[in-house]
Amino acid sequence: MKISKGFWAFLVILLILAADQLLKIWVKTHMTIDQRFEITEWFYIRFVENDGMAMGIQVMGKFFLSLFRIIASFLIAYYLYLIVKRGFKMGYIVCIALIFAGAVGNIIDCIFYGEIFSESTQTQLAVLFPPEGGYQTWLHGRVVDMFYFPLFEMTWPSWVPKVGGTPFVFFSYIFNIADASISVGIAILFLFYRKTFSLSFERKAVEN
Repeated sequence: MKISKGFWAFLVILLILAADQLLKIWVKTHMTIDQRFEITEWFYIRFVENDGMAMGIQVMGKFFLSLFRIIASFLIAYYLYLIVKRGFKMGYIVCIALIFAGAVGNIIDCIFYGEIFSESTQTQLAVLFPPEGGYQTWLHGRVVDMFYFPLFEMTWPSWVPKVGGTPFVFFSYIFNIADASISVGIAILFLFYRKTFSLSFERKAVEN
């Protein structure tokens, strides 16, 4: 029996969402803010919460950011439906499925986490479904991040303008499975499917 491309896309999305949410829930209920576990010298599990977009970028209020994410996810879902229906290559479909799964993974945090978790602090673990209610209202939850790769650290020489004498860490960003899924999907898109992406907006274009 031949398995449809739509099923494979659904499976990719389901696996990413399950892994992303299970890890976030474990981190929220087992780690305090900024607590870290060393896996290797250059890889840590470090718990932070993010109010903004990827990499902590702040571009708009939390409520509008959450609405923007929801609308964008619906658009990606519709686009994914169209390319599956039109028979595009499996690799391209998986690429878009990765982006969609990552977007939804972080949206779940924004919509629900403020209501279903108590506050995480540097001294207090969060509780799932606390009797007294969550730390925020719907659409105001914070995204849970935990992957930290400080590949190397240095101090800028004193003669470097503006940053001289300050510490520098590469790679200092902290991210989650959903962020990684989006990044991998976008990287594959730009490396291998730029032409397919352009063709996808032409009504008669079909990739088998």
